[in-house]
Amino acid sequence: MGITIKDIARISGVGISTVSRVLNNTGYVSDEVRQKVMKTVRDLNYIPNISARNLKSNDSKNIAILAKGMTNPFFNKMIRVIEEKAALRGYSLIIQNVDDHVNELDLAIREARSRNLCGVILMGGTFGYSTERFRQLAIPCVLVTVSASDDIPPELYSSVKIDDEKEGFRATEYLISLGHKKIGFIYDPSTDRLTPNRLRFMGYQRALKEHGIPFDPSLVADNTDAPFYSGYLTGFNAMKQLYTRNPEITAVFAFADVLALGAMKAVFSMGLKIPDDISIVGFDGIDAGEFYHPSLDTIYQPASEMALSSIEFLFDMLQGGPSQHTVYDAVLTKRGSCKPPKN
Repeated sequence: MGITIKDIARISGVGISTVSRVLNNTGYVSDEVRQKVMKTVRDLNYIPNISARNLKSNDSKNIAILAKGMTNPFFNKMIRVIEEKAALRGYSLIIQNVDDHVNELDLAIREARSRNLCGVILMGGTFGYSTERFRQLAIPCVLVTVSASDDIPPELYSSVKIDDEKEGFRATEYLISLGHKKIGFIYDPSTDRLTPNRLRFMGYQRALKEHGIPFDPSLVADNTDAPFYSGYLTGFNAMKQLYTRNPEITAVFAFADVLALGAMKAVFSMGLKIPDDISIVGFDGIDAGEFYHPSLDTIYQPASEMALSSIEFLFDMLQGGPSQHTVYDAVLTKRGSCKPPKN
């Protein structure tokens, strides 16, 4: 028989209700007692049956999406699919943007209590989650476009993502295969935490290294004088910065399509042509990229399929099913914004 909450209480020397308050992050518990209980939880590797608990005690049909970067059309597309499927099952969907400085899992714990949530989808964000906080969340949770680190028990959450490092490598290698060597990268340098964007940057660096191209920090846009969430404006400013520092630049990889489209506008504003003077490749595969001229080459993420998997995984957990994890393949989509550099 597995470890139970009674075992946690007995070994910690506290009551069952105290253990429950610690795990659910409800009510007052002193820091000393909280640390003692969580040490016992870690020592015994206790994993609460989140899905079963939800079936027994929560009649709510409120689901939340907490998203970082909600202004990105890629996330908007996913949210529309999830919203439709939730409505068909009779669930109410709460959608909330998460500011960059806010930990999305901490917010989920608070929202689960205040809004009586039965499940939550975390969209975007970082890979910096802790086992303790997942246990305190105590409702089914699906991570979308991110995952937790290997030391987090996979039973505590489900996840839907792509291999961002591999796809960042693919985008950069595509430009290298065309003959480019002066390749810029538009990147958010505001955090050292592991994020999908940082993984794409790591893929960019690996591709350069494997093809014998020295990494040049001046080819990375690091200060755009625009709030990063502004997307298009950030890409516009970043491209101007890159070209001012490196007028010999022949290609740019932007970690999101909204940045790439802003960069394309900047190229045109400087009297240059795409792809004749500068090639640009984006990431996400948003619809706007196809209708730009020239259409944007991009790493296409299957947004609709990923959204369907995320809500189905959540429904399964709400019915007592196990956690599930899947990694989708992205597709390099060539539309006309890249070509070999001029000799």
